[in-house]
Amino acid sequence: MSKRVMFTRSVLLLSLGVAFGLTACGGGENTSNISRVQSDEPAEKQEIVINNGAEPESLDPHKVSGVPESGIIRQILVGLTSTDNDGNTVPGMAEKWESTDSKVWTFTLRDAKWSNGDPVTAEDFVYSFRRVTDPATASPYASYLADAKVANAAKIVEGKAKPDSLGVKAVDAKTLEITLEEPVPYFPDMLIHTSVKPVHKATVEKFGDKWTSPANIVVNGPYTVKTWDVNSQIVLERNPNYFDDANTTITKATLLPISSPPTDMSRFKAGEVEFTYNDIPTEQFKSLKQEMGDQMKVAPYLCSYYYEFNHNKPPFDNEKVRKALQLALDRDTLVEKVLGRGETVAYQFTPPAAQGMKEFVPEWKAWDKAKRIEEAKKLLAEAGYGEPKPLNFELLYNTNENHKKNAVAAAALWKEALGFVNVSLVNQEWKTYLDTRRNQKHQMARGGWCADYNEASSFLNAFKSENSSNYGKYQSAEFDKLMLQTLSSDITPEQRGELYRQAEAVMDKDAATIFVFHYVNARLVKPYVGNYSVKDPMDNWQIKHWKVLKH
Repeated sequence: MSKRVMFTRSVLLLSLGVAFGLTACGGGENTSNISRVQSDEPAEKQEIVINNGAEPESLDPHKVSGVPESGIIRQILVGLTSTDNDGNTVPGMAEKWESTDSKVWTFTLRDAKWSNGDPVTAEDFVYSFRRVTDPATASPYASYLADAKVANAAKIVEGKAKPDSLGVKAVDAKTLEITLEEPVPYFPDMLIHTSVKPVHKATVEKFGDKWTSPANIVVNGPYTVKTWDVNSQIVLERNPNYFDDANTTITKATLLPISSPPTDMSRFKAGEVEFTYNDIPTEQFKSLKQEMGDQMKVAPYLCSYYYEFNHNKPPFDNEKVRKALQLALDRDTLVEKVLGRGETVAYQFTPPAAQGMKEFVPEWKAWDKAKRIEEAKKLLAEAGYGEPKPLNFELLYNTNENHKKNAVAAAALWKEALGFVNVSLVNQEWKTYLDTRRNQKHQMARGGWCADYNEASSFLNAFKSENSSNYGKYQSAEFDKLMLQTLSSDITPEQRGELYRQAEAVMDKDAATIFVFHYVNARLVKPYVGNYSVKDPMDNWQIKHWKVLKH
């Protein structure tokens, strides 16, 4: 669905009012919707209903890139490392690891089984790491191990080396050796990511793309897939072969693909959802916070929201056009009036709270609104745009009321500031939206990036020229050089942080994209969901840590 947004001065305030939710909201006092927990004792029935936000495009960890997919895969597959309930890196399939130089890493695997009873071995990880890197797999995260500097990964991704040349070796059934090209001191933290979780070779080779269907799937995590009704629900059940099953309490989890935040909230209030997606409707946030009390969970979140330019397609192959829109977007109004949940305005891609980051502040942040608009109009005039020749482009977003409100507001703010900018809003369902961006069929797209691990490189690597997640195809030799320097063994953490700051400065200079805001994590959780923690800044929630309390 595409809608041309053509604002005139006479309707602008009305449009902004709708976008910013400046209408009366119901609610206000606590209601009987708030369940009371009577005990810390576990309930007899250990089942939970979770809204996962969207229908996953796949449950194959080597074929996905989105948060909804990772939310499910995290419950069914465990990598070499994992996270505890507060987001700290802990042993997963590897019970320990060591390295004397941060280049050659040795992982010792625990005694663990796949759900079919097969032992989990080092060869499973050799196969899986080669598979995600192999161009034949076409993984959207193919470059992840190249970013981690695993030996030969970059050459394999580029088709210049065979997958079996990857620097991963099974020393024996329980010992895995990984060789890097450069020292990466945070390498074990990177291994919590979805793309480096293992798959069961025999199952993948026997069933091909059908290996993830409930009848075929073999997993090594706390849960397995019992049923999958497309666009309806995925039901997970406990995996008795999971190595830590004795410490797992919840036996069944039903995950729903509700993409509408208002519907999510309504079903929570009706008792049909017990754990919502982290996307509280902006216009309901204040009333819900008052109404739902402690059931509203708000916490910092290592995620950034941005509007991505396609650098290969007009008009955004022109740096002056990109810079003009970057300057003219009134982020403060959008964050304060449209969102209002505690999000912070973004002037860099990496959230300042990320480990290893030294904050970058652009010069133009200190300019007042009038000066930013004046400079933006000047740049657009130099690029050939003005009243005689308006700037027209499409802004793509995935189906979601909050993304729609943000896009409507951004279009209105550009129109108010510049006058001759006309934005067509294009709405696509999640899987189609991802495909459009990956194939560079968009002009501008709503983007969101959440930390794969808690370190600044988890964000900045996404804009490297050869990164497979760089959907806007930003290219900068200067940026790439800085990111390469961060891996030097001769620099201190302080010096690395300064290089990250310089990399952010290069992206700002090039107007690589429009960074809009840094997220907060806001969702509703029933009070009888025991052990849920708000301390994980990456929101890598795991059902195995929870229990349903008597209520």
